Amino acid sequence: MTANEDQEMELEALRSIYEGDDCFKEISPVSFQFRIGDLEDTKAFILDVTWPEMYPETAPQISLNAFFNNRISAETKQLILSKLEEQVEANLGTAMSYTLFEWAKENQEALMENHKPVVTAVTLTSSSEVMTSSSTAKKKEKKEQLTKAQKRRMISRTDNKGELPRGWNWVDVIKHLSKTGGKDDD
Repeated sequence: MTANEDQEMELEALRSIYEGDDCFKEISPVSFQFRIGDLEDTKAFILDVTWPEMYPETAPQISLNAFFNNRISAETKQLILSKLEEQVEANLGTAMSYTLFEWAKENQEALMENHKPVVTAVTLTSSSEVMTSSSTAKKKEKKEQLTKAQKRRMISRTDNKGELPRGWNWVDVIKHLSKTGGKDDD
């Protein structure tokens, strides 16, 4: 088989495997992006794979230059690329895009274990949003303060277990029915 026939078969296989998967994106018939991890995950990254003309006989071009990866340090990117290069060399001559994507998914934790997010304006904005939402959550946790008279009234309505006695709201039901009218017995 020629390189182009191998590429066409692999392209067809990738399309069928990742159909409907929002992690996979076909940029062109020879260029693909695959997101490893969830969007919200700080250890997620996007893997760019581009096939040269003689792929799979020659190695694909692998890149982590997507804007999404700006929060990953250069050392971590270099580690990921070197580990992926090892996989490329082990699979040279065969269709390997699926293998690379799945290997990266399975080894995401090991690849990103030394990852420390790079501080950028984007991460600062999102962390400030998190801080404001956590501070409002703390305000909501504050208990409602009752006066002594309110506490006494509440205790006098309940029994020794803190439960209201049976039928405590029957008066309200009767009042409601007298205003709305019961069923007519016609």
